[in-house]
Amino acid sequence: MALHFIAFRGDEYVRAVRVFGKPDFIHVGWDRWARHEIVPGDVAVFAKGTADDEPSPYSYPGLYE
Repeated sequence: MALHFIAFRGDEYVRAVRVFGKPDFIHVGWDRWARHEIVPGDVAVFAKGTADDEPSPYSYPGLYE
């Protein structure tokens, strides 16, 4: 199981870490690559939006923590 944070930009990151702990992966935005990396059993925490949203047609850089 991995913890993914998606689209966090500021203070919400600190609050999410307090609730969920440090993420295994940080995705700058919701794109096809992020959707591909989240597998059954993983937890995805979105700063805004949901996994049901259509991913961006543009790629974001991935950050690994």
